[in-house]
Amino acid sequence: MSLMMGNLYNALVKAGVEQNDAAKAAEEVASYENRIAKIEVDLAVIKWMVGFNMAFTVAVLVRSFF
Repeated sequence: MSLMMGNLYNALVKAGVEQNDAAKAAEEVASYENRIAKIEVDLAVIKWMVGFNMAFTVAVLVRSFF
């Protein structure tokens, strides 16, 4: 069994879902959460890269005109 969201699993079991199906659903949601976290990290890196590029471009333009 891979990573699973325990609270979701417990809620599904209490709602009457079979344990096997509840475990599969909780594992699938956990995998999506991991993918979203990775995308957020990649987005943060891209934001820093764009910010640095903009600052560098402004510095070059200011230096070329003054």
